[in-house]
Amino acid sequence: MVLSSDPYVWGTGRRKTSVARVRIKAGTGNITVNKKPFDDYFDTVDMRKHAREPLIATETEQRYDVFINVKGGGKSSQAGAVRMGLARALTTDNNAFEGLLRDGGYLTRDSRMVERKKPGLHKARKASQYSKR
Repeated sequence: MVLSSDPYVWGTGRRKTSVARVRIKAGTGNITVNKKPFDDYFDTVDMRKHAREPLIATETEQRYDVFINVKGGGKSSQAGAVRMGLARALTTDNNAFEGLLRDGGYLTRDSRMVERKKPGLHKARKASQYSKR
C-alpha cells in the first residue's frame, strides 16, 4: 500500500446520470455516503453488496476508510457509480489490483443511457396505435 503525502486517494465513477466521487484512505473500514452511514444510504442488501464489490474482490474491506459523494440518477445507478469510483481509487492506490479489478469488470464504464424522446412519439419508441380507417 503506497500512499502519497495526501492521505486521500480519489476515484470518480459514473453510471447513467449518476456521478460518484470516492475518497479512500488507510483506516478501519468505515464507509460514509453523503455524510450518512453506508447502510442507511443504500437501502437494500443487493445495492450495498454491489457498491462494495471492489473491496470484497481485493480483500481490503477493513483496510480503508471510504468517503463518497454521489449525486444524480437513482439509488441503483448511484451504487453502480460508487462501485466504479471505488475500483478506480483502489487501482490508483495499489496498481497490483488493476488486473483483478479489470477482469471483474469493475473498471469498465457502463455506457447505457436513457434514449431520448423522438418528435411525434409518446416516448423514445412508443408510437400511437396505427389506424387503417
